Amino acid sequence: MDHVDFITDQWARERPDLDVSAMGIIGRVARLYLSYQEGMQVTFARFGLNAAKFDVLATLRRAGTPYRLSPGELLKATMVASGTMTNRIARLEADGLVLRQINPEDSRSFLIELSAKGLTLIDQVVEEHVATQEGLLAAMPEKERAAFQTLLSRAQAAADKA
Repeated sequence: MDHVDFITDQWARERPDLDVSAMGIIGRVARLYLSYQEGMQVTFARFGLNAAKFDVLATLRRAGTPYRLSPGELLKATMVASGTMTNRIARLEADGLVLRQINPEDSRSFLIELSAKGLTLIDQVVEEHVATQEGLLAAMPEKERAAFQTLLSRAQAAADKA
């Protein structure tokens, strides 16, 4: 019996008229997310990063050469608020990991680009990140992983429609 079972059992005892099975699923997903984040934060910290900085660097890296996006494109790709993105960019720029450049197509705006230091760092970190994620799922056989991915995808689609 885990902590989620403990909580749902209490509700079942106190409010047997309620079906709390959804609470069990969502509670487990939330706890799983926190467990995964904890493991990944250890990897990021070894490189002087956190999840937010990693997210921006990885987004720029995935964009392909020249590893450059507008702040608006970064916002869409990372789904954070404008002020949050501004702060992330400023911190990464101060660390020498990104460069802020005037947009050659519109001098009123700018583009964010990985610096050489940022590119080298993200390529190192993403290798460790993938290894960390693999370790977090190592106990699950490939067939279970595939089924889990399918179920999570369906759950996400259902939540998006709700």
